[in-house]
Amino acid sequence: MEVVLLQDVEKVGAKGEVANVSEGYARNYLFPRKLAEKATAGKIAQVRKIMEQKADHARRELERAEEIRDMLGKTVLTIPAPVGGGEKLFGSITNADIATAIYAARKIRIDKRNVDLDDPIKMVGTYMVKVAVNGSPEPAEVKVIVVPEEHKN
Repeated sequence: MEVVLLQDVEKVGAKGEVANVSEGYARNYLFPRKLAEKATAGKIAQVRKIMEQKADHARRELERAEEIRDMLGKTVLTIPAPVGGGEKLFGSITNADIATAIYAARKIRIDKRNVDLDDPIKMVGTYMVKVAVNGSPEPAEVKVIVVPEEHKN
């Protein structure tokens, strides 16, 4: 018997799929628990249409994530920071500082947890920082240049 799954069912299939199960399993387990309903031609067509829409949406999201990743890969952030003796910073540049600088430069919101910075930056210099973009399988590499802050007297 063919049924359309309304929820994920272990060893049967995922929500929205058409599954072939025994009549007793469908009648005694799936139907009473509202896990599935009998598959009709109209239901199957509706499910296929929804699955196509989901696949199309996922493809568009992946394309958008790839565009953002490419844009971030071309981004160079210059972050001024107060400097003490030598090249050492007062304080440090953190994930949140980099996420804020990305938003200021490109108007792209990146969660600070997606900025892969092993240790905070504590020296003036140039750093390559990996930034995970939601939906993209690979992180973007953003060039971060930390420069001494200009003092105004």
